[in-house]
Amino acid sequence: MNAPLKAFGPIKAVIFDMDGLLLDTEGIYTEVTSIIAGRYGRTFDWSVKQNIIGRGASDLANYVVQALELPITPEEFLTIREPLMRERFPKAQAMPGAEALVRHLKAHNIPIAVGTSSSRQSFGQKTTLHRDWFALFDFIVTADDPEVGAAKPAPDIFLTAARRLGVAPKDCLVFEDSPFGVTAAKAAGMTAIAIPDAAMADEKYAHADGILRSLKAFTPSAFGLPALEWV
Repeated sequence: MNAPLKAFGPIKAVIFDMDGLLLDTEGIYTEVTSIIAGRYGRTFDWSVKQNIIGRGASDLANYVVQALELPITPEEFLTIREPLMRERFPKAQAMPGAEALVRHLKAHNIPIAVGTSSSRQSFGQKTTLHRDWFALFDFIVTADDPEVGAAKPAPDIFLTAARRLGVAPKDCLVFEDSPFGVTAAKAAGMTAIAIPDAAMADEKYAHADGILRSLKAFTPSAFGLPALEWV
């Protein structure tokens, strides 16, 4: 069930997170981290995963290595992880409603951007099967963008996206699946709608402006955006 949304003024631009929001990559992260943990006799489960969704790579690596007490450095964790990710990312599928909503907003000339904690390189790998509709975005802002000083939960990624779109932060709507992402969006002064992982407790999104179970539950007209009839 969707949590009730507040009343909003007209939204002028929409910024999307990518992992777990536009693309179903969280299962890939879980599989790969489980493989690495297993090599050292550790188990990667939800008690750890729920605390890393939405974190940048460096922050994530530090947390996983410490939480699982892995006998490697965070840098070594990322080095081991990279080829495992590179093999799996190109198979990532779209989340329900993602392509349809992006195409709808673009068709009605609503400024749209991606604001992701992924690197530019992994962004390219993950979007392998979706190049046509990702090309519709006005801007893609990644964590390693030269104008981004810090990854989420810092607001830098979203502020950079708004600046490039030419829209004030207060007029931007952000879609996020992670509590860290919602924190970043709110720190940027934006409206944030959470679409959580099904296993994530709603209490972790108390700072969001609303919670939906899927992008397909979104009603654009409630935000002053062109109406969309979901198929």
